[in-house]
Amino acid sequence: MNIRLELPPVRSVWGFGERYDLTDHIGVKIVNRVEEKFTHQGEKTYLPVPIAVSPEFAVRVDTDSVFSFTFSNEGGHTVMELSGDDLSAEDVKTAYGEPRDTVSLLIGEVCSVPDWIFAPWASANRWTSDEDVEKFISDAERYGFSFSTLVLEAWSDEATFYTFKKEFRDPAALCRRLKEKGIHLILWQCPVLKVEEGFHNEQLEKDICHAKENNLLVKNSDGSFYTIPEGHWFQHSYVPDFTNPDTRMWWMQKRQSLIDAGISGFKTDGGEFILSDDTVFFNGMSGRQMRNRYPDEYISAYLEYMNDGMITFSRSGYRNAGGNSCFWAGDQMSSFDELEPVLRAGLNAAVSGVFWWGFDIAGFAGPMPSAELYLRSYMLSVFVPIMQWHSEPVGGQFREFMKSGDEINDRSPWNVAEYRNCPEVVDICRHYSDMRMRLQEYIISEAHYSRENREPLMRPMFYMYPDDEAVQCVYDEFFFGRSLLIAPVLHEGVKERTVILPEGEWYDVQRGEIIKGRLSVSRVYELDEIGIFISLPEGRDLINMFGK
Repeated sequence: MNIRLELPPVRSVWGFGERYDLTDHIGVKIVNRVEEKFTHQGEKTYLPVPIAVSPEFAVRVDTDSVFSFTFSNEGGHTVMELSGDDLSAEDVKTAYGEPRDTVSLLIGEVCSVPDWIFAPWASANRWTSDEDVEKFISDAERYGFSFSTLVLEAWSDEATFYTFKKEFRDPAALCRRLKEKGIHLILWQCPVLKVEEGFHNEQLEKDICHAKENNLLVKNSDGSFYTIPEGHWFQHSYVPDFTNPDTRMWWMQKRQSLIDAGISGFKTDGGEFILSDDTVFFNGMSGRQMRNRYPDEYISAYLEYMNDGMITFSRSGYRNAGGNSCFWAGDQMSSFDELEPVLRAGLNAAVSGVFWWGFDIAGFAGPMPSAELYLRSYMLSVFVPIMQWHSEPVGGQFREFMKSGDEINDRSPWNVAEYRNCPEVVDICRHYSDMRMRLQEYIISEAHYSRENREPLMRPMFYMYPDDEAVQCVYDEFFFGRSLLIAPVLHEGVKERTVILPEGEWYDVQRGEIIKGRLSVSRVYELDEIGIFISLPEGRDLINMFGK
């Protein structure tokens, strides 16, 4: 069905989930489809939440099926055209007014998250034993870094994904030791029953037989069991059907021992595996109807069985993403051309209702980041909801087609400093990690306000100033909470940038001076600086938190 809406004229339309390539969707046809894309996502997205926001209206499209949309300015109107097999006019909800009103009306539930998620995180696919974890913690303490969350990716037997490797001798004891240090453990997951040529695991083979015998897997329309197509991640593997309550129960019972050990959540990776329309699900839906919905069903299975206070940390999602815990921006290369798109993605996601979001500092794939990229990205990460660095294995899991220098891929500040022969990286990153810790009271307070009022923690300029024409398409400045305006440097070799200051009084943290707004200023930011402006008088208490 094709649907055409005439809406008030606007200069920009944001949202539709985590969009990397655009912050203004006018004049571009976009397909709203969950899709895996390894690095340089462009027009593709893992997280196509169907909500669009402008300074004067917002639109929500309540369909699980893939559809396309186009905004254009015609004859004094902004016209939205939608096309999809399962669309109906009743699926399209509109709200008129300023963004803070329309977003709160349309985004649905915002999930509650524990306060500890707002302190720095560390993540890796290279810690494969108790000794690796203990060494990392020792190194972090030695260099003066504190963090609240440790994400383990290479913890499991690489077959069932619910059994610890033997190198982790006592997971419950590890969880206790970490929690004594204020550190929460998150374990990597993926919604597959793995099939790989030459790979055999007795327990996995029993699980596959059980799942087939009890119809716990996604099927093809001819009754055979669906497998992930050739050329995709986990090709030939089976996919659990989380629309079946028996699948959810069976899958999570297998993971109950992990919950009992005291972990604090799961990194629910993947979810983009429904790649054929010719599939059928327990709930009666087809693959065409479930491609976008599947990651929501996957995540909700974990949320249904986890203890209070646990979280999921996901890459893909759809209509229910805002109510489904935390997300990160997926896979990026360690290159400057990925930094700007990541910020766009976070701002688009935020106004689409995905509030608890972060990204891998300076990317995680390919050559080690330069010191400049690492520092610019690290400083930006202080002012997004989830601050996380992530490391691949030594050599990198993509080493066969994406060389990583001397096969070193540890993206901790101290290793980047050593690799790039730039010792000041450690001091600068420690300063900004300490800043993040000093800001905890502010961040937590603003996060609670965000959830209660359904206003994003990370806010584009147009959201805060919908009547100011000068900021409608600005994406390289944003608000973090209600009082901090952030102006990062996003391009290689650049130190000078223009900062637009809207109406009001602003405290320039870099210069230590108060400025009257509604003007543009030029600022030079060295490699240890990022633009931070405090809105006065509301943010006056924050001034003392920004020591150099």
